[in-house]
Amino acid sequence: MRQELMSLPKTLADDVARNLVMVARLLDEEPEQAYAYSRIALRLASRVAAVREAAGFASYASERYAEALAEFRATRRMTGTVDLWPVMADCERGLGRPERALEMAGAPEVHKLDKAGQVEMRLVAAGARQDLGQAEAAVVTLQSSELASSAVHPWTARLRYAYADALLAVDRESEAREWFAKALEADQNGTTDASDRLAQLDGVEFVDAFDDTDETDEPEAATGRPSGTKDSDTAVVTDDDEGAAGDEDEDEGEDIADEDDTEETDGKDADLTDEADPASFLDSPFREPAPGDKD
Repeated sequence: MRQELMSLPKTLADDVARNLVMVARLLDEEPEQAYAYSRIALRLASRVAAVREAAGFASYASERYAEALAEFRATRRMTGTVDLWPVMADCERGLGRPERALEMAGAPEVHKLDKAGQVEMRLVAAGARQDLGQAEAAVVTLQSSELASSAVHPWTARLRYAYADALLAVDRESEAREWFAKALEADQNGTTDASDRLAQLDGVEFVDAFDDTDETDEPEAATGRPSGTKDSDTAVVTDDDEGAAGDEDEDEGEDIADEDDTEETDGKDADLTDEADPASFLDSPFREPAPGDKD
């Protein structure tokens, strides 16, 4: 990257480099922010291959597969390499074209990939088979000398994990458990959730030992407010309660003469609603597997 950026003026090269550094730092945890930085770098130096590649990975991580594919194709034209062939095929899967991904898996470019690239291509092809409902074919696709080898490489854990998941999809649970265990054994950097999948197969449930919720607090469903909320706290009234609140005001006006004989209540009939923050994640065997993901 430094060598490619040397073709730019010094000040511009520094600005582009800073944005690329932020893309790298945020790509895994904050893909949307990484994408924003990649667009700045792309605007500053769109003719630099490293910038196009970084923009492609930022788009891929944020599930903008059409943009990612365009950037990867541009990078390939500029560099003439086939290193990005597997991730380009996975973009085709993301766009709902698994047939195209399988065509790419059988293309001559695959033979030009190194061993890691060929394994990645195999993972993508297996995922495409599953996209097409060909679960048994996905299992066969992943069976290879790399899978049978006892040697551990950076891609070994993910290959074993994908194979275990494929076995589980065809109801071969005992074999799947064995391969999840092998994936965990090879997963030195915690790139998979093989331990969680093993626990699920064994029926183990995890309990938060640090849950300090007071058991004496009333449940939210019974009180209409979060546990621990006092009556003196400000209540949030929903639209459905506006009518009830108006009736309550009228009753207070009618009973003002008996004010000394009644007890005041604060925050009555107040409802609090919680909205869940849904999270989604588009599955891909090419990317790091996550709990509940499809292959």
